[in-house]
Amino acid sequence: MSIEQAKKNLHAEFEALQDKKQILKSKTLETLLSELKKLPNEDKAAYGRDLNALKNEIIQWINASEAQEQELGLIDVTAPFDINTPEANRPKLLPTTMGSKHPIMIELEYIVDIFGRMGFEAVESRQIDDDYHMFESLNFPEGHPARDDYDTFMTTEGLIAPAHTSTMQNRVLRQFRDNLEKGQPIAVVIPDRVFRNEDVDVTHEHTFHQFEGVYIDKGVTVGNLIATLRTFMSEYFGQDLKAKLQPFYFPFTEPSFEFAIERPATLRKGDSEADMWLELLGCGMIHPNVLKAADIDPTVYTGFAWGCGIERLVMLKNSIEDIRHFQSGKIDFLRQFS
Repeated sequence: MSIEQAKKNLHAEFEALQDKKQILKSKTLETLLSELKKLPNEDKAAYGRDLNALKNEIIQWINASEAQEQELGLIDVTAPFDINTPEANRPKLLPTTMGSKHPIMIELEYIVDIFGRMGFEAVESRQIDDDYHMFESLNFPEGHPARDDYDTFMTTEGLIAPAHTSTMQNRVLRQFRDNLEKGQPIAVVIPDRVFRNEDVDVTHEHTFHQFEGVYIDKGVTVGNLIATLRTFMSEYFGQDLKAKLQPFYFPFTEPSFEFAIERPATLRKGDSEADMWLELLGCGMIHPNVLKAADIDPTVYTGFAWGCGIERLVMLKNSIEDIRHFQSGKIDFLRQFS
């Protein structure tokens, strides 16, 4: 069989194969190789060159087939457009296009910077935790009805995707407990991702970011809590803002509050009481049971804590109407912050 005839036979076999690489094991190729051994020595060099050229061409067939399968059969789930989006409506990405920080990361770094200047140390939270740190150490006994408000995701082994950055409170209090013996406060801010079993809409996401704050020392009062949060909010929004507390309930603080600020001018729609104030976060004086769980004497030390959603602050600051934009991967949205 001539190499030219073998090439035609091999191409027909190749088209019929599901796994294109199997063509390299074809009996036709084996026959051609066995023919090489039978040829006179003076003919082997030319025959070998033609045979190698054929094998190289077969490899090109395989590479071209794999490239076509990738183009037609695979979907890039990270692409910033739907597969049905017309070509003309897809964002144009040049080879030289540089990436940029995500708006959440930009604001998270700014938040940590503000608290750093206020004397707070930053500690990251966890992506997975246990029941003790998520609930029990925070004064949520087993069966406590308040657990229902923190509906989150659990593994079959009983591990939990944290629903709040408060899951780090017990660890932070123990880690920095020596500060109190040295006459220094515990002052920590804890930013990270949290998870909730939420019905997703324009204001709710199953995955978002929070920053927790903890401050403990002798003689700490609610007045210190108000002053700290008001100072942060005024710095973050770039204007001096009034603040107020309204009673609320959290198992891990007593008393507990919702913290509201005077709406920044850019967010005010009218002059009514409802238009004047904006509730932003939950806070309160750390419950004595939480201090005891970290081996801190609540008769000697007091402190406050708060938890605030980062996406909410970013949405307010930048007039973003839908929380789902942050995880959408939409290039047009992200470019606004680059």
